[in-house]
Amino acid sequence: MGEQVRLTVSSALEAFYQREAKHPDKIYLVQPLGDGSVENITWGQAGQEARRIASYLRSLDFPERSHIALISKNCAHWIIADLAIWMAGHISVPLYPNLTADSTRQILDHSEARAVFVGKLDDWESMRPGIPPNLPMLGLPLAPQDPQLLSWQCLLQANEPMQGEPLPDPEQLATIVYTSGTTGMPKGVMLSFASMYFSANNCLRLFNISDQDRLLSYLPLCHVAERQFVEVASLLAGETVFFADSLETFQRDMQRARPTVFFGVPRIWVKFHMGVISKIPSGLLDNLLKIPVIGRVMARKVLTGLGLDQIRYAVCGAAPVADTTMAWYRRLGLNIAEVYGMTENCGYSHLGRPSRFKPGWIGLPNPGVESRLSAEGELQVRSRATMLGYFKEPEKTAETLTEDGFLCTGDVGEIDNEGYLRLTGRIKDIFKTSKGKYVAPAPIENLLAAHSRIEQVCVVGNNLGQPLALLQLSAAGQQEAEQNREQIAKTFSVLLDEVNSMIDRHEQLSCLVVVEDNWAVENGFMTPTLKIKRNVVEATYQDQFELWSISGHRVLWQEQ
Repeated sequence: MGEQVRLTVSSALEAFYQREAKHPDKIYLVQPLGDGSVENITWGQAGQEARRIASYLRSLDFPERSHIALISKNCAHWIIADLAIWMAGHISVPLYPNLTADSTRQILDHSEARAVFVGKLDDWESMRPGIPPNLPMLGLPLAPQDPQLLSWQCLLQANEPMQGEPLPDPEQLATIVYTSGTTGMPKGVMLSFASMYFSANNCLRLFNISDQDRLLSYLPLCHVAERQFVEVASLLAGETVFFADSLETFQRDMQRARPTVFFGVPRIWVKFHMGVISKIPSGLLDNLLKIPVIGRVMARKVLTGLGLDQIRYAVCGAAPVADTTMAWYRRLGLNIAEVYGMTENCGYSHLGRPSRFKPGWIGLPNPGVESRLSAEGELQVRSRATMLGYFKEPEKTAETLTEDGFLCTGDVGEIDNEGYLRLTGRIKDIFKTSKGKYVAPAPIENLLAAHSRIEQVCVVGNNLGQPLALLQLSAAGQQEAEQNREQIAKTFSVLLDEVNSMIDRHEQLSCLVVVEDNWAVENGFMTPTLKIKRNVVEATYQDQFELWSISGHRVLWQEQ
């Protein structure tokens, strides 16, 4: 697998300098331009552009280690801008590209941003009012049209490349990552160059990544998983990074990239699965896969159609994934490793090993990670990937980091005698029924989410006699409901019995409620990383919980 020589570096920025000098003509970034064409950017070109932008940032005479914001969907120049910020001796503050104006202003003010890069965005007009007046706005090449944005091309032409290879102290603050947060104001997680390097470099060793590998970047680069898995890892290993253009072109982008290493959140893996069985019935596919020769041909055909046929390592993380989803891909010959981590530790904590797979368990601690459970069953982890703390939040930092340096994750879990980790829920998500019994919703939600007719699930039950589940239908489920609502009600009634038979009596669901409202990032029901905001769901429907619970119906619709 290509080049296996590891660079002797202490940060991703230092690795970039070496790759820029070593193979300036090798393609690093492949950016689709929206018209079917792509721009290939070499390591040398990326370096020249980053150095010119760094010169401009230095000309602004900001105090050393100023905070520079970055608002853009994934694109090649997101990474180049980040490099320029670091080269200029500053700290990057990435924001999600779909925030409201109020959230944008809140983070820019809290982070004390001195300038902001603006790039590829779907709804700049709604975000624009959140940019404080007089804050310099620098436009990336794919930025929306706005006369207030300083043109990237003009900045390149007006500034000579910064010379030399200025390097930060590895322990210095590199970036402030604001958590997507399912509740409340996002916290600014401070990550050092050393912690980001430690996390990504060890993952490269675990997966044996080389400069011959290919990545597709499509999850928000401002999220720690994509930042580490794509940006920092590619700077260290020299991988080629392809970018997705849009949701509509995603399949075409996958076919262009043919990634060899791929990270997906559970919803992506489920959508791939649902897309396949919408074209070929699940039972027929399962039967074909069991036939020795035909099964291998069919599995390869399915993976090729998805753009996953070149995958060496597939990873799933950011939320719990159903065992049935993992099992379906294993039947195709694709073993997905489950990964666990948090923004607060650069996404670096536990990983499932394909050769030591254990159903129902995430996996073992990563190299250099210590883990333990508190008296309350909360998982605590410690490693060199741990954050420096929360920006301007010393009290929250003290609540999250123990005196001996362990990170309190907020996740309730189990650790077996081999060191395998299993998570059973979030401490803050656990609720108490009116009978005084505590219920962790996540395991129940995973059982329901495995059904092909269900897209999203939220189990609620605080102060109810028994919990209930709110469901959103998948595309196949919506189609079936339009044709025959009675039939899907019968299907879900069977599912209710199956799930209730697998959980304790006090956890058993009184009913399933099909919610017809759309839960999306745009309307505040989901985080930018596609996690349900439980508090928003509960606040929206809580007045109906009791009525649904005592209705006597096993399956009902929102309007009932």
